[in-house]
Amino acid sequence: MTRKKLPIGIQTFAKIREDNYYYVDKTAFALKMIEEGTAYFLSRPRRFGKSLFLDTLAELFAGNEPLFRGLYCHDKWDWNSKYPVIRISFGAGISSGQGVALAERIREILKANALRLELTLDDASIAGQFSQLILQAEAKFGQRVVVLVDEYDKPILDNLTKPDLAREMRDGLRDLYSVIKDQDAHIKFAFLTGVSKFSKVNIFSGLNNLADITLSPEFSSICGYTDADVDSVFAPELVGLDRDEIRHWYNGYNWRGDAVYNPFDLLLLFKEREFRSFWFETGTPTFLVDMLTERQVYLPALLKTESSSALISAFEVGDISTEALMFQSGYLTIAREKNLGGNIMFTLGYPNREVRGALTGNILGRWVTNPQKAVQSSFALYEALEINDFARIQEIFFSLYASIPHDWFRKNNIDQFEGYYASVFYASFAALGLEIIPEDVSNQGKLDMAIKFNGQVYLFEFKVVEEAAEGKALSQIKEKKYADKYRVLNQPIHLIGVEFSKKGRNVVGFEVEAGK
Repeated sequence: MTRKKLPIGIQTFAKIREDNYYYVDKTAFALKMIEEGTAYFLSRPRRFGKSLFLDTLAELFAGNEPLFRGLYCHDKWDWNSKYPVIRISFGAGISSGQGVALAERIREILKANALRLELTLDDASIAGQFSQLILQAEAKFGQRVVVLVDEYDKPILDNLTKPDLAREMRDGLRDLYSVIKDQDAHIKFAFLTGVSKFSKVNIFSGLNNLADITLSPEFSSICGYTDADVDSVFAPELVGLDRDEIRHWYNGYNWRGDAVYNPFDLLLLFKEREFRSFWFETGTPTFLVDMLTERQVYLPALLKTESSSALISAFEVGDISTEALMFQSGYLTIAREKNLGGNIMFTLGYPNREVRGALTGNILGRWVTNPQKAVQSSFALYEALEINDFARIQEIFFSLYASIPHDWFRKNNIDQFEGYYASVFYASFAALGLEIIPEDVSNQGKLDMAIKFNGQVYLFEFKVVEEAAEGKALSQIKEKKYADKYRVLNQPIHLIGVEFSKKGRNVVGFEVEAGK
């Protein structure tokens, strides 16, 4: 097995092919799209390979045959046909958060395309210059034009916390993208990609011939690496790594077809040779954590979020559902789906250990206002759980809640959110990467949280009381016989009832019935 270079952060197809980097062949998807349609839209989270796929399309349409030797498409493509390609990308952002800066950036992009194609644009409007570019390119090269748009939504997403400015960005982009519809007769192929899926009415101005392949099962693995890709293409890199751990940590992103790995994670794992939250560490938006706090999202419930394709696809400035934001940004993925009378319903969940642990840990650090305290508590919690030191576990959580400033409660009003107390508990354990079953359903009712760890089972029930402990949490576990479904495991089962004081904002009851 011959090792190659790892294409970390490389989005240029020619560089990957010419400089002996690993490459997962995605050209079968390119041919399928070109043969079956003319205009497409794809939404995928950041760092999933969208830019590389667009660059692959650009080289294919440009007819750069040597780059494709040995790939699926090589003997299936007419290399005598070469098409002019117009490329638009907002990946680099704009110089400032103003509509004027967006207009300047668009003009720069159009001018760069004109120079590359050796065309001349006059001093028209943005829409006028884009139209000129398309018409002149077609006239010069004798072929209809290919339009590739990368990160079409970034100017909007960069300003989501400023709704008025985000709308201004949206309107400016709409004027640009409307040209794709108006010049349809002169366009051979168009492909737009981004993280979010904004309403066609609001962003694409009625571009109704745009086929959205985001949730098309046959395109589920158009970006990312499948298990088969990892085992074949990256076989030389697997030596010395636990294959099951690789799956557990990084696999699981799903868009109704084959599950995939985030390429960024896998490549950095192969480079660093250790398991870490590589993708997550590149930047989780503060906006997301703030939104989950403001909306008082019960974290354990995220694992069993139920939604429809319409809801997880709905994304508009000032009207973004929790499910849509979490799904489109990659923090939740499709775990299961059901067809209910023609309506497809999804159950969403965390894709893998990286996202579950890193996201909950990040949120925990935000909620206790002291990230270092959260990290220290996590380490101490793991050690206490290893030896079943329940008294120590109680102390850890008491200290954790006590570290939250009262002023922070006042600003966020989160002490009125009963699920917050249980969410802190859940986040503390989830950040450790433990196997957790939230809201575990049995024929007797619904347990708040079950944990499987170290060959043992821990059953938690949470109650919020006015002031003093009442003993209701442990009593409910026993009365509802929540432990019965776990007895088949023949493992020690520990029953833990936790009660929180609404007035004191801390743990006031921690009863344990330890298993044997």
